[in-house]
Formats: sequence, structure tokens, C-alpha cells
Amino acid sequence: MLTEKFYDVLNHEGVVSIVSLGVDEAHVTCTWNSYLVVTDDERILIPAAGMHSTENDVNHNNKVKVTLGAREVMGRNNYQGTGFEIGGTAKFLTAGSEFDMMKGKYSFLNRVLEITVSSAKQLL
Repeated sequence: MLTEKFYDVLNHEGVVSIVSLGVDEAHVTCTWNSYLVVTDDERILIPAAGMHSTENDVNHNNKVKVTLGAREVMGRNNYQGTGFEIGGTAKFLTAGSEFDMMKGKYSFLNRVLEITVSSAKQLL
């Protein structure tokens, strides 16, 4: 589901926005492209040190949207830059082999946000 162009975007730095829906309203938090780790089965792992509002939302409604992009990757119709909207379900990991692997990469984390991708759409 995740295309070669998506992986090209991950090879460049850019802002990643994570949108979750709580009881009353949407919440947005951000991270960086370079912090995303994609597993062999295309789940996205993101180190979390804060993200407490996101975690509260996910406990209520586990559906999330993620946007990311990079100006350096050519988009459609010779557009300079491209981006993606990812839809999926989320949960926070606090133990296990993937948590340990991520902790080895990003010592600052205390949880890992795991997103199981259900849709991936190139926006530009």
C-alpha cells in the first residue's frame, strides 16, 4: 500500500502531523519524517515522549490521520514537493520487541505510537 514515492518522502526531513479525534474535537500533534519507522508489514512506528492528548483520544477512538511531505520529492505534474495522507488505527506500545528496537534508536521515548495503515493517498 505504501508506495516508493512515500518512502522517498521519508528520506527527506519534513513535518508529520498526526490528527486524532477525542470526545469533543480533533487534536493535532507533530513529529518529523526522520522519526517514522515502517515495519515489514507496513505499520508505522513513531517515538512518543509526550503525545498524552493523542493517547487519550486513541483510547476513545483509535482512528487517526497522518500527513507528511517533503519539498525535495517531485510530485504529480512536475509539482515541486509532494505529500501523503495516511489513514489508520493507532495504539501505544510500552513493551515488546518493537518498543525495545525503537528505544534503541530514540532514547527519549517512553511509548511508541503504532499506526496500522488502512489507506495511503498521495496529495500533490
